[in-house]
This record gives sequence, C-alpha cells and structure tokens, in this order.
Amino acid sequence: MFFSRKSYLNQLISHKNNGMIKIISGLRRCGKSYLLNTIFKSHLLSEGVKEDHIISIDLDDVQFKNLHDGLACYNYVKSFLKDHDMYYLLLDEVQMMSNFESVLNGFLHISNIDVFVSGSNSKFLSKDVVTEFRGRGDEIRVYPLTLSELYEASNIQSFDEVFKQYIVFGGMPKVYSFNTIEEKQLYLKNLVNETYLKDLIARHHLKDSNPIQNLLLVLASNIGALNNPNKLSNTFKSDCHIDISAPTLTSYIDYMQDAFLIRNSYQYDIKGKKYLSSPYKSYFTDLGIRNALLDFRQVEETHLLENLIYNELITRGYSVDVGKVFLLEKLDNGYQKKSREVDFVVNKMNRRYYIQSALSLPSKEKLKQETASLCAIDDFFKKIIITSDTVLPYQDEKGLIFIGLEDFILDKNSLNLF
Repeated sequence: MFFSRKSYLNQLISHKNNGMIKIISGLRRCGKSYLLNTIFKSHLLSEGVKEDHIISIDLDDVQFKNLHDGLACYNYVKSFLKDHDMYYLLLDEVQMMSNFESVLNGFLHISNIDVFVSGSNSKFLSKDVVTEFRGRGDEIRVYPLTLSELYEASNIQSFDEVFKQYIVFGGMPKVYSFNTIEEKQLYLKNLVNETYLKDLIARHHLKDSNPIQNLLLVLASNIGALNNPNKLSNTFKSDCHIDISAPTLTSYIDYMQDAFLIRNSYQYDIKGKKYLSSPYKSYFTDLGIRNALLDFRQVEETHLLENLIYNELITRGYSVDVGKVFLLEKLDNGYQKKSREVDFVVNKMNRRYYIQSALSLPSKEKLKQETASLCAIDDFFKKIIITSDTVLPYQDEKGLIFIGLEDFILDKNSLNLF
C-alpha cells in the first residue's frame, strides 16, 4: 500500500531553499525516512534536479558507518560540491553522527546546499531540538497516518470498514504491509517493547522500567479521562501497590510527550476565559500503539473515537484544549451549580469551535446528554457534534451543527460547512 503523504511533501517543497535546516521530527516509525528519501527525493528528480546534486546519506546503513564521525561527514558532503548550483542534502538518522549539531550548523555557511535531516532515536526526537541550530532550524512535524490517508490509499470502498481497522491498528505505515491480524498486533507490540520503552529508559537513564511502563498502561486505559499527578500517584498506590510521587510522574509524562508518544490537552474554563493547569487529558499519538500497550484488550470505540478526532484536529494545525463550563441544574428545592465538560475547545487564528465527540446518538435522552455542555455556552462560536452515525451535515434550531465522522474526516473544510 502506497501512502503519498501529500501534506508533508508540500511542506517540504514550500520550505526549500529558505536558508534553514529542515528538521523532520515525529514519533519513531511514523514514516519520516520514507518521506525524505523516497517521496521528497522523487519530487526533486521530477523537478529536474540532477541525481549528482542530491546527496543522500543514511547513517543507519553500514556503507556510511565511517560518516558517523562528524568531521568525516562534513568533508564527504563538501566533496560533492562541484559547481554553484543548488545541492540537496538528505541526511537520515542524523543522531548517529558525533557532534551533529555543529556539523549541521557548519552546512548553514555553505550558500548552495539545502539541508534536510531526520532522526529516530530519543535524543533527536526531543521536541526542542530546533534550538540546537541557533534559530535556524525549521521543524516539520510528521504524524502517523490519518484515517483519511489510510482510506485514500486503501482499495476498500467502505469508509466504515477502514475506520474499524484504523481504530484498532492505528496509523503506523508499516503495519499495513502485514496481512494477518496476528502479524499486525505483533509488529505494534514489538514497537512498544523494543523501541519506545527502550528509548525512554536509555535516554533518561531509568534504572527500573516498571514505573514508566505501568504509567503508560494507566494512561492507555484512561484516554478521555481527566488526570492529574496526585490522582495518578494515588492510583499507583491503590491499584499497583507502587509508591511514586506526583513530581516523578509529572517527569515521566514529560518524557512521553518529548518522544511524541502522547500529548496533553489542558482544561480551559470557557466562561472564566482562563486555563487550568490541572487536571488534563493525555491522548496517544497513535491508536495502534495505545491498543498494543493493553494487548488489544480494551478497544472501546467511544474513547478511541475521541482520541482519533483529537489527533485529526492536531494534524490540521489546530490547538486543542479540553473545555469546562458551569451550568445551573434545577432541583426540587432550588438550583445546583454543576460543571460540564466540552470535549474540545479548538482554535486557529481568530476562529474557535466547540466540539463534542459522540459515537452514536440513538435517542433523545442521549442527544440531550451529549449537547448539554454545548448549550450552556453563551458565546457565538460554532458548536459541533461529530458522530460516527451516518448523517448528512445539518444545523438544528439551537444552532448546533451535526457532522458524521466520514464527512469530518474526508472534508478538511468540514468545520466550516455552516
């Protein structure tokens, strides 16, 4: 199955020749190397760039082992420069090079070389790697396949069938090269145990792997639920009989975010117009990795749909928070103030959307339950319910917008249909 990764290719194209180092970052095995060395290189050739003006180096390949020395690599690249035309350096697994930061900064002083790098170990995956290049690093964040990318590449006509695969196996490209469920599950479980966990342990010099592994399991079991370090610490004491302090758990969660395994979404008080540092929700960058952590035993579509919608919004460039709104509920003896959750407060530039995820709306009671928090918001930004039910997009008499999952996923402008 071929994945074109058009949006990332377009980003690479638009950043060409801008005098900066293009840094392709993201979760390990999400397709960074293929994007750089196959898709982008093919684009350069199709644009008329000569083969000898594209310098491809994969430091994970034994033939380039001598270039792990930074100075040797620098001199090797310079030996290709025979004229004043533009050269393109595609450098993969750059973290395997000694002093790679200094070497890349050195390339910035050569006017006719455009540098694109990717890497896939925990050192390079640091979210602040751009700062290593003194303000001249240009990060392009790559995510696992979206549901729409999988659907477009698949020969399956049914969106619902592709959705059912995606919500179990996620968006790691290689998983779809396997034919059987067992092979796909084994691949994802090996990624968790042999790649992600080992990276976290090695980078942060953790002597005991059990606490951070158990924390990943807790977070995987609780996507869609609000967490805070103190609550997690109590959970470890009561359920796992492990004493881990809240500050230690906060550090572990930071490590996971740093490696792009998870992303935290913080609460925003909609009426108070302020952020709350705690509690927060942790969403997994890839659903397949989340499911593999739990040995594919907890595949609840309700929570996975929420995670899927969150990831889709992030890949579209939105900032996404968890909303909180207060409303008065009438009781027999008066009123009671209650807080209600809005799944997502979504912002981009001067636009805002309030979004609720609902797997299904089978009854008036369920509809009232899912829309109560949106109806309590008294501003005029769009209020949207996304459901996996097969519905045509419509707006009701309260101004609430209903969009089926298929329309939301396949139409990138779906939030602006009304």
